[in-house]
Amino acid sequence: MTNDTRGADGARGRRRAAVLGAALGGCALVAASTSPAAAGPAGHGHGLSYVSLGDSYTSGPVIPTQVDANCARSDQNYPSLLAARLGATAFKDVSCSGATTDEMWKEQGTNGPQLDALGRNTDLVTVQIGGNDVGFGPIISTCARLAAQDPAGNPCERSYVASGYDELALTVLRTAPKIDRVLRAVHARAPHARVLLVGYPDLLPDDGSGCAPSVPFAAKDFPYLRDTEKRLNLMLRLVAAWNRAEYVDTYGPTVGHDMCQAPADRWIEPLRPAAPAAPAHPNAKGEAAMAQAVQDRLEDGRGHDRD
Repeated sequence: MTNDTRGADGARGRRRAAVLGAALGGCALVAASTSPAAAGPAGHGHGLSYVSLGDSYTSGPVIPTQVDANCARSDQNYPSLLAARLGATAFKDVSCSGATTDEMWKEQGTNGPQLDALGRNTDLVTVQIGGNDVGFGPIISTCARLAAQDPAGNPCERSYVASGYDELALTVLRTAPKIDRVLRAVHARAPHARVLLVGYPDLLPDDGSGCAPSVPFAAKDFPYLRDTEKRLNLMLRLVAAWNRAEYVDTYGPTVGHDMCQAPADRWIEPLRPAAPAAPAHPNAKGEAAMAQAVQDRLEDGRGHDRD
């Protein structure tokens, strides 16, 4: 490749990132119907070939039965449930706990680069990534640690906006080009596939209420963290639309089943789980709910976002 070509590619990448940043910065833009119409996930005469890419919200750590210790992957996670429902004849689930967008191209222990699972015969791809790029784990740890300073206030929010801007909002914006790059790579490696970008489920009460000490955040940090997750999901929706992918809303279907609810009602476990699941992650019910959300999306024959 010549220097001129590399320069042109770099310029195109910068322009693409700038456009994404401008679109996301508005936060009022709603991507309603920019995804093309998509057919159902029928195979090309070879049955259905389905590949799942993602992080721990996809892999299902601790949920029985764990079939991959390296990636904390369950055979009851939403891709496995979905593959069974769809009757997939070829199914690869390479989701891995702790994965960031980098692991689409890099090995993660015994898990190879996730994008390597794709091929020209792949019919369906689900991708759920970005939470670790934004820093779900460190955010939870930071907010839990700071809560003792002002239990009735918003010490975590004040910490993240101390520099005069919201660091978490900026991190979400910086993650957008990474998601964009992943989706472009998926299309390149699986050019005939229907591609679904899966959002994150409702982790905290949608009404902004709290539930300390079960979830040990300060009272006014609950709405701040709720809004941060919504900002992440909005970014994923917009980047999906930009890339001819379909966004799957798992937040809406899980409202009322967040980690603050009673054990019988919650689909996301708190920091001290009562059901087999990782802290602040979906339990088996949560994975089943996400499977249903993806299936509903697949059955939406027009392939447009539904608000």
